[in-house]
Amino acid sequence: MSLPEPDSDALAASHALQQLIATEIAQHDGSIMFARFMELALYAPRLGYYSGGAAKLGRDGDFTTAPEITPLFGAALARVTASIIAQSAPNILEFGAGTGKLARDVLTALAADGVAVDSYAIVELSGELRARQQEALKDFPQVRWLDGFPDTFSGVVLANEVLDAMPVELVTKTPAGWRQVMVTIDDGRFAFAERAPDAALAAQIGRQIPDADLLEVGYLTEVHPVAGAFMATLARMLAGGGGAAILFDYGFPAHEYYVDDRTGGTLMCHYRHHAHADPFYLPGLQDVTAHVDFTAMALAAQDAGADVLAYMSQAGFLLGAGIGELLLRTDPQDALRYLPQANAVQKLVSPSEMGELFKVLVVGKGIDLPAPIAAADRSHRL
Repeated sequence: MSLPEPDSDALAASHALQQLIATEIAQHDGSIMFARFMELALYAPRLGYYSGGAAKLGRDGDFTTAPEITPLFGAALARVTASIIAQSAPNILEFGAGTGKLARDVLTALAADGVAVDSYAIVELSGELRARQQEALKDFPQVRWLDGFPDTFSGVVLANEVLDAMPVELVTKTPAGWRQVMVTIDDGRFAFAERAPDAALAAQIGRQIPDADLLEVGYLTEVHPVAGAFMATLARMLAGGGGAAILFDYGFPAHEYYVDDRTGGTLMCHYRHHAHADPFYLPGLQDVTAHVDFTAMALAAQDAGADVLAYMSQAGFLLGAGIGELLLRTDPQDALRYLPQANAVQKLVSPSEMGELFKVLVVGKGIDLPAPIAAADRSHRL
C-alpha cells in the first residue's frame, strides 16, 4: 500500500525519534519491550505522536472520532452526565479531550438544560491538542487542564478512545509456551525478537487470555497492563469520591478477543486516514493502537473497588441516552439541516459502522444509571 509522504520537518522529527529509540535499545542489551517502544512512539517528549505537533484529528489528521462527527454525540452523553452529576458532584474530568469538541458539546448541552458544572478538568498529553482545546473552550471558564489524575474526585469521568492508545505488550505462543515480543534492531531497522516473559507478564497472560492452551502455536496477541493500571487508578479515585466513568472505545470482551481466527492480534496503525499494520513505519508520525479487552478493564476496576455499572454497544448507549429524540429536534422537512445529522447518527449507531464495534464501559461507585441505559446493559457478556 502506498502511504502519503511526510514533509521534510515531519521526516526529520521521525528520524530524531528513531535515533532516540535506537539509543534506548542499545542501552538495554539490544532490545526493549514492545510496550516501551509504543510508549516512545506515542509519547516521547516533543517527538511522540501525541506529544509532538502533528495534527491528529479531522481532515488533516489521521482519524476522526465520534465527537467530530456530530454534536449530538456530546448532547446525548450530556444527558447521562446530568444524571450522574445529580448523584455525586458537578464536576467532569475528561481524559484525552481531542480537539475539545466533546467538552464543548457536553458543556453546551448541560447549560441549555440548566445543569451547572463547577469544574471541567482535562488531562491531555498532546501539546498540539491542548492548544486546540484551549481555543475551542475559551468561553467556558470552568475548564482547566491537569497533567495527571487528581488526588480526589467526585463526579463524571469521560474517556473517548483513550484506552486503545495505551501501550500494550505483544505476546506469541510458541512450542515452548508464551513468549514476549520485543523490539530490536536488525540490519539498521527495527525488528521483532522474542524472550521468555517475566513473572508479572506471565501472570498477566494467565489472567487475561482465557483457554490459552487451546490457541494454536504462532498465535500473536496483546495484553494490556498499562490500561489495566489506568482502570485501577480510576476505580480507586471514584471509590473514594463517588461518581462514574464512561469509557467509549473499540474492542471486545475476552471470549471474543482471544479467538482462533484472530491469529495476528488487533494492533493497527493510522497515518493520514490510511490504516496499516506496521508499527515501525515513521515512528512519531502515526497512531499505534490496539483493541480493548473490556473484560480485563472491568475486572481491573472491580478489583480496585469500583462497581461495573454497565457494558454495552455504543448504539445501545446512544439510543438509550435519547440521541434519536435529539435528532428530531431538527425538523425532518428541513432536509439541508436534518439529513447531515441523520447520516451522522446512522454512522454512530449502525451495526455495520460504529454502533457495534465501539463499546461503552461504565464503572463507578454510588451511582444508579438512567433506566434506558441500565436496560441496555450487557455486562453479563463480559
